[in-house]
Amino acid sequence: MKVPTNEQKQRVWQAYRDRKPTRVPVTYGINPRVVLFDPKWNPRGITFREYATDAAAAVEVQLQFMEFQSQYLNQYCDSPLGRPEQWEFYVDNQNTYDSAYFGAPVEFRDGQVADVSPYLAGAGKHRIFEIDVEHPLDNPFIKGCLRRYEALKARAAKLSYKGVRFAVRPPLMGFDGHFTIAVNLRGPELLTDLYEDPDYVRRLMEFIHRGVVIRNRALAGAFGRKAFEGRRGSFADDSIQLVSNPMYRELILPLHRAWYALWSAEGPHSIHLCGDATRHFPTIREELNVDSFDTGFPVDHGRLREALGEDVEILGGPEAALLLNGPAEQVFERTRQILSSGVMRGGRFVLREANNLPPGVPEANLAAMYGCCLTHGNYTPSAGS
Repeated sequence: MKVPTNEQKQRVWQAYRDRKPTRVPVTYGINPRVVLFDPKWNPRGITFREYATDAAAAVEVQLQFMEFQSQYLNQYCDSPLGRPEQWEFYVDNQNTYDSAYFGAPVEFRDGQVADVSPYLAGAGKHRIFEIDVEHPLDNPFIKGCLRRYEALKARAAKLSYKGVRFAVRPPLMGFDGHFTIAVNLRGPELLTDLYEDPDYVRRLMEFIHRGVVIRNRALAGAFGRKAFEGRRGSFADDSIQLVSNPMYRELILPLHRAWYALWSAEGPHSIHLCGDATRHFPTIREELNVDSFDTGFPVDHGRLREALGEDVEILGGPEAALLLNGPAEQVFERTRQILSSGVMRGGRFVLREANNLPPGVPEANLAAMYGCCLTHGNYTPSAGS
């Protein structure tokens, strides 16, 4: 496979953004776990606990992460190959940040990223409402994030590495979704609450919404920025795959609408939803004016294109387990099936793994996915026009 030049990759993305696509762009969703849990990239065996609590370990891992992307992975996608002029280190909480803010204890399990335990399980489900969300900068979790940020800045200031400039990104936060965080905090008992105590579920999600809005504004303000700038909102809420569409409309949709309204009631907006949630996509498209869906699996890409229309952006691709386990021939064929499913109609498809690249994916499988797109992901001159 002949790897496109950086200039050729840039032209592919520019044509896509101009709505005159020449080829489906390829990207990956990745984070430092791809190096943390791969002995080839983490020969010292730094644990996730060390990575999350020690600035020196965090800098070492994220530096390897930069090398993994810029020197290796970007051979097999449309991101530029070669070290960047500047790299930003950051406080990495993975997907624990919302739940930890609301009091869930963070756990470090062998061979896994950090996770939380559902501390509202059992009889104490109302204790969350005792949390002071009016003063987020006094929250113990936020204080810890700010300490880690300062420690990273101190380490980065002393670092010299192959001509790359270094900075540290302020610990600003997004949102992983009202229902998802409610499930994280309450555990599977929340699904029983939906029927036995729906008023509690509403109160819990409204409390989460209010707390996150206040927190995000306070953090942004602490760094001289504004939260919710522009007209295009985005977030995720993966656990809506657990409810029916009528229940989504009744309980969750109003809060999603309120979240996007923080940017603009009109939109358009984007959303990440991995898991078996595509039955909700038409509702989200129609009710919330979401025109970009970042998907996971399972997804019938052709059917999804039919349901959403040709003006909606869809991101998706081969399942992560297939990329990890192969064989390469099957990765190539699965990628070809997706590209030929009809999802390319309208020129609004981005190929990526579904969902989040795992550690240790064989190079042959990455090459198979990208090589298939280079062969079968091309548009005719009139496509997308």
